[in-house]
Amino acid sequence: MRVKNYKAFVENFFILFLGATTSFSLPPYNYWLLNFLTFSLLFIILFINKLKNPKIFFLYGYIFGFGYFISSLYWIPLSLVYDENFKFLIPIAIIIIPGFLSLFFALAFLIFKIFFDQNRIFANILIFSLVLGFMEYLRGMILSGFPWNLFAFSFSANLEFLQINSQIGVYAFNTFLITIFVLPAMFFLKNKKIDFYGLVFVLALILSNYIYGYVKLQNFKNLKAEDLTSEIKILSTNIPISRFYSNSDDEQILIKLINLSNPTPDEKILFIWPEGIIPNTNLKSLKNEYEYLFEQSFSKNHKIILGVNDDEKKNEEKIFYNTFSVIDNKVNVVFKYNKNKLVPFGEFLPLENILSKFGLKSLTNNYQSYSSGTERNLFNDIDNSKIKILPLICYEIIYSGQLSEDNNYDFIVNLSEDGWFGDSIGPHQHFAHTIFRSIEYGKYTLRSANNGISAVVDPSGSIIDKININNEGAISIKKMTNVDKTLFSIYGNKIYYLIILLYIFLIFSFKKLKNE
Repeated sequence: MRVKNYKAFVENFFILFLGATTSFSLPPYNYWLLNFLTFSLLFIILFINKLKNPKIFFLYGYIFGFGYFISSLYWIPLSLVYDENFKFLIPIAIIIIPGFLSLFFALAFLIFKIFFDQNRIFANILIFSLVLGFMEYLRGMILSGFPWNLFAFSFSANLEFLQINSQIGVYAFNTFLITIFVLPAMFFLKNKKIDFYGLVFVLALILSNYIYGYVKLQNFKNLKAEDLTSEIKILSTNIPISRFYSNSDDEQILIKLINLSNPTPDEKILFIWPEGIIPNTNLKSLKNEYEYLFEQSFSKNHKIILGVNDDEKKNEEKIFYNTFSVIDNKVNVVFKYNKNKLVPFGEFLPLENILSKFGLKSLTNNYQSYSSGTERNLFNDIDNSKIKILPLICYEIIYSGQLSEDNNYDFIVNLSEDGWFGDSIGPHQHFAHTIFRSIEYGKYTLRSANNGISAVVDPSGSIIDKININNEGAISIKKMTNVDKTLFSIYGNKIYYLIILLYIFLIFSFKKLKNE
């Protein structure tokens, strides 16, 4: 009995190790070759234990997921160190968040066990990829969704392979990659000839995908860039997150932002400032208290995009918004968008009426929870006809297929505050989503971050210019290349449902084919 328990312990620890090792395939490391080893070994373990109770498979999935998420999301609790009221939650958050997300993997492994085919290895690979990929999709949807660290992000630096995302999106790509990562297991398991037909089929798809990506990138480079009617200047700042918990001098912060902007009076410029950069000032007080600063520094040729708090009265109750605002040189509001997707505990406190009695509140708002906006409207700069913007605040950029039904815009503008996660891997993971959204929607993404990565990313996912973490400065874009609407931007995740049907068709096909 002791020997049996020891073997089970070693096996479970090894699966935990495989999950943790897989996390190093993600940004900023991008050691994607590791996935071929970890996924193949994992699949071999599942195959060897194919006769065991389904509950064991559930446990395997949970352990693998826990190793993966506790290693790749260790930085989330760092946001709790800034507020004394939340410090006691740090040990809980370290365990609870990976523990909850691991349930999706556990369910995937359980479903895989239920549909396991004793005779067809390649069919089993397809089943495993399909159910795990689908659970990753559900993870991005359920309870507002958290599609962070999909396996697909391991390829964020390999643009040739990523171009297919413009057609099928990241969830389908993620499922396809799982299939590829498991393939080496076939060489260590007893195969039938038909299984190797499947191997050849997938290898042909890999080669085709690379050729498609290479050609698409070359075609984009050959397109003619057009001058914008206005320069767009993106600021990157390094202002400490402690400003949220002190009486920070917002005037000094504004002066710093103005100096970084370095406005030229006679040139048309649209400035993009980060999210929440002046925490003690809202949209109304910005004009009342600091109009003189903007009027003496900017001209009528200038507009400024910034993330700032706003409030209004609704049914005799004062409600607050995290707002993407566009102002002119006299701080007149030209456009505003209230953030739709709020961060639990960061921007709103679930069960606020109860938890607030224990001294808890949202991290980024000292008043009360933010309220979410109801729609994501576009900003159309009338003075600059070539500048139509889809506004996104912070982690709204992570939601593939959920940005906007209106595709009539030129730029995705993402304002962010990444300082909550310090100099960790978190800001790098956050930035990776920018590359995928640009490719999926065929748009330029302009990202302005405080304590994070600010960048200009073109529709092919190439980084035109960027400012790294802990650096300050400004980068500009003066030209843009128009591309046709991508298939994904038109149909969104409906395409993923077709990929699911394709997988199901292939599974049944390989099950029915007779061995020669």
